[in-house]
Amino acid sequence: MAILSSRDLQVAEAIGQIGYCNPFLPQRLELERSALGRDFCCADPVINFPPNADLQTIFPNFVALRERAQVLSETMRRKLLSSTTPTERELCIYQNLAMYLLYNRHMSYLDTVAATPAEGAKSAQSSAAWKDFQRDFAAYLQLPGLPLPKHFEASHSFAVFFQIQRAFNQIFACIIGRSMPIARLRAAVWESIFTHNMGRYARAIYKSMGSIPTLITGSSGTGKELVARAIGMSRYIEFDETLLRFKFDANSSMYSVNLSALSPTLIESELFGHRKGAFSGAVTDRQGWLEVAGKQGTVFLDEIGELDLSIQVKLLRVLQSGTYARVGDTVERKFAGKFVVATNRDLSQEMAAGRFREDLYYRLCADMIQTPSLREQIADCPDDLHCLAEFIARRVLTDLPEEAKALAKEAVDWIAVQMAPNYAWPGNIRELEQCVRNVMIRKSYTPVRQSSMAVGGSVHDCFARDIAAGRFTLEELIERYVSMVYAAEECHYGRASKRLNIDWRTLKLRLNPELVETLTHR
Repeated sequence: MAILSSRDLQVAEAIGQIGYCNPFLPQRLELERSALGRDFCCADPVINFPPNADLQTIFPNFVALRERAQVLSETMRRKLLSSTTPTERELCIYQNLAMYLLYNRHMSYLDTVAATPAEGAKSAQSSAAWKDFQRDFAAYLQLPGLPLPKHFEASHSFAVFFQIQRAFNQIFACIIGRSMPIARLRAAVWESIFTHNMGRYARAIYKSMGSIPTLITGSSGTGKELVARAIGMSRYIEFDETLLRFKFDANSSMYSVNLSALSPTLIESELFGHRKGAFSGAVTDRQGWLEVAGKQGTVFLDEIGELDLSIQVKLLRVLQSGTYARVGDTVERKFAGKFVVATNRDLSQEMAAGRFREDLYYRLCADMIQTPSLREQIADCPDDLHCLAEFIARRVLTDLPEEAKALAKEAVDWIAVQMAPNYAWPGNIRELEQCVRNVMIRKSYTPVRQSSMAVGGSVHDCFARDIAAGRFTLEELIERYVSMVYAAEECHYGRASKRLNIDWRTLKLRLNPELVETLTHR
């Protein structure tokens, strides 16, 4: 006897597959339509989580799908308990459907665990959430006489569900907007975490995903660090059934190094650590971020295109063998964590120029993400300007949501009146952030390019005219010249200091960050 009618089995199969698809791709809506038929409610293809929105608003088919999953899974469960022998396909469909139902039942509890900051409180929440989940898991999936695949084990399923919830939270906390470029970015980040095949990830790949580095490319100011955070904070964390808690705190798993802000010696020390006496100033032994991060941690290397060739060789060794040594030490250490790296440079050009090693690039390019420009976002969805302005305002006016809304509206209204409708936002989200802050303080904002052109030329033209007119003090002249050389050498400390014949530390002290930002966005 069939466990369900042909149509009900198709519905059950579609609902079960929803749990394994990328929620940010069109396949999700196709599966929802297949499962609900005439009851399907048309939904926005771009999922967005506005503040304080409920799930029914964001996922209009959420309740109907959960109710249908509940009815079908109960029907199948009763027949399985009454000794009905399922086919292999029927059993697979039932198990996937039950997993979908369990996630939807427990997602709010998992969300509470993810949001609980204190370690003691988090452990208590994890313990309570686990006991409830374990009871439901046994009722639906540990049925007498029915085989259960290893990847359906309760503790592993609980850990994957917790990872899914954290991934949702991080993606929506870090990636803001309703445009299609943002939808594609969210889908790409989801695949960086779970791959395109969630079933295979849960069965086999979850243990080894950390060994695959992620390379994020995109223009300066497009939020590459936020994308890195979404990936790094969403890694799989094993649940310990004995201690009744997760084995690692995701909130302390991300370690960032801005390579463009450090000399080669300091980069080496930051990454690998050093022995006492390894160099001037090394007065004690020091752990590097690779050692601190451990197996569950993620090391984010920002501006990988700035990395000195001598350090590239050492990083390549870590990626190839997982081994490294502290500066001044011969003891080999292991790094089993994950690398996420980012650059605003065209690495193909850097390789052609001999500034970036091809073998290092081919160790980094297994998983690549490109962040869209603010101009692309707004061109596809003009409302994204307001979404992003409010996101920025909420960071400026923490815990003051109404004030943040008012500031965002004020900034967007000012932009609409005072700035060109096709303004390119060359500084991307970082420039929009400064615009919002300027409007908050002075109710005005003057774009750098606009101010340069207003006086009749480029930044370099203005510099030449000001020199001829004797408008600089000696200190101002040095600062501007050093900044221009640094920008001309693509913000590389080694090349700029060599060209100026000064120590890199002196160079760093003389730089004008705002002028460098202007010059690098020409």
